[in-house]
Amino acid sequence: MEQKKICPRFERALTILNHRWNTLLIYQLLEGPKRFSAIKNQLGISSRVLTERLKELEIEQIVTRTVIPSTPVVIEYELTAKGHALAPVLQAIEEWSSMWVNIKE
Repeated sequence: MEQKKICPRFERALTILNHRWNTLLIYQLLEGPKRFSAIKNQLGISSRVLTERLKELEIEQIVTRTVIPSTPVVIEYELTAKGHALAPVLQAIEEWSSMWVNIKE
């Protein structure tokens, strides 16, 4: 039986989404712009790891960082159009998990 060749773009997309915390981070930002501290508290992630993931998603043009000049300075993160395009994918995973995934307590 011949093996199906994996598309490099598909493989790269999975690499981005499978990087720990990235998908949950994107999922949180679907609600709208959020401050660093709000994301950190919602996910229970360390500041160092969150900073790394946000930078990675900025490089991939999935997240944008906005500095709001105020005292103190406020920094917000939000999804780009590319990031928002993941909404149907994440909603499909949410629906699938509701139907098929059991949680062991």
